[in-house]
Amino acid sequence: MEKSAQPAPPPVPLNVPVADSHTHIDMQDATVAQTVAAAAAVGVTTLVQVGCDLERSRWSAQVAAEHDAVWAAVALHPNEAPRLEREGGRKALDAALEEIAELAARPEVLAVGESGLDHFRTGEEGREAQRYSFRRHIETAKRLGKALVIHDRDAHEDVLRVLEEEGAPERTVFHCFSGDAGMARVCAANGWFMSFAGNVTFKNARPLREALAAAPPELLLVETDAPFLTPAPYRGRPNAPYMIPYTLRAMAEVKGLDEDVLAEHVAANTARAFGY
Repeated sequence: MEKSAQPAPPPVPLNVPVADSHTHIDMQDATVAQTVAAAAAVGVTTLVQVGCDLERSRWSAQVAAEHDAVWAAVALHPNEAPRLEREGGRKALDAALEEIAELAARPEVLAVGESGLDHFRTGEEGREAQRYSFRRHIETAKRLGKALVIHDRDAHEDVLRVLEEEGAPERTVFHCFSGDAGMARVCAANGWFMSFAGNVTFKNARPLREALAAAPPELLLVETDAPFLTPAPYRGRPNAPYMIPYTLRAMAEVKGLDEDVLAEHVAANTARAFGY
């Protein structure tokens, strides 16, 4: 095994337990029980498992029903919507969206997401399907009183426009926040939560750290997006929920806050955002 593929060492445990607000256990090289135990050992006691298509969303809801430390979010990822429509037409996309809504109604599912817009991987030919899917997810979240978890990649203006047109759910989370300080202020003005991932630690992420500096502590969440976005100095190795303390400590440094103070904010914010 190459060194870069080896798991990073566990961090010093946090004094104040927090949640990983966005993870993909189904994509990680460990069992659910192993993932939960490793996270709990360093003070990460709650995990939000996020589904990105029908199969993964079904799995997420089932795992959340079976594990007290795990909650679920279900959705069609923005890049899944144009694929479904391309292969089966709008009828196939609608059928998938209807099942997502059924899954979202389950008590162990606290959020609809990750949904949104992705201009990085999807060209103009697939964006209408993305916008349609995003609007349907927004409607489902509002109708069921669930949080909305947004995937926004290279699509800030379009995401904000759709939210304005549809009306954002009462609890809205920008997963893996990627905007600048100006967008952070827009989110703050609307009371939207901003979840920061390991990429906030990357050397080239100065605009992201400026956004974090501008974001109020009462709207901050922390996530892994595991197995992706492993924080420095372990970038390139697989990510997992037990890595949260590395990112939270980097965030505390940017904010000029004691790590325990930030952890208290994050723990309360995540519970408020997802309603547990």
